[in-house]
Amino acid sequence: MSTLVEQIADLKILPVIVIDKAEDIVPLGKVLAENGLPAAEITFRSDAAVEAIRLLRQAQPDMLIGAGTVLTREQVVAAKEAGASFIVSPGFNPNTVKACQDLNIPIIPGTNNPSTIEAALEMGLTTVKFFPAEASGGVKMIKALLGPFNQLKIMPTGGVNANNINDYLAIPGVIACGGSWMVDKALVNAGNWDEIGRLTREAVKLVK
Repeated sequence: MSTLVEQIADLKILPVIVIDKAEDIVPLGKVLAENGLPAAEITFRSDAAVEAIRLLRQAQPDMLIGAGTVLTREQVVAAKEAGASFIVSPGFNPNTVKACQDLNIPIIPGTNNPSTIEAALEMGLTTVKFFPAEASGGVKMIKALLGPFNQLKIMPTGGVNANNINDYLAIPGVIACGGSWMVDKALVNAGNWDEIGRLTREAVKLVK
């Protein structure tokens, strides 16, 4: 897990991707990697997720590829078999966490309150997603939670954008943020790779 955390922390942004056509992931992955962001969290918000993970792993074997919005053991299995190297979930589900631990694949579960954080710690997890970040109190809430839980490494996701990402990254304990503004679904569906490349370069420059 520490290597994964280091990789994500080094990038500072994890692109959160909703893909409608699995084949779109290949040019998208190429654009992300070429513009300084060789990582992708491909979410199970569409039926194309598993095939997209498989295609991206074939096309970009060295890329950091995770599966997001994972809700069940079956999705964990499918994501790992397709080539995902880590799992991200929107909430804290002990069954999903146990599935990941059984299959030896790291998971970053969603939390946004002390109870879910304690549940994560109870299962040996110290790296968590804070979701939905802005709606759950944003920067102020994370700072408050880090008082009693200062061992946490946190990845805020949900409402994070170019205007507020550095406010989150300035908090000790925040390793990176999940963001989708540089991989906007409309741009992906339109095949607007030039604009995605421009937004990715801007995002990378912003956090470096």
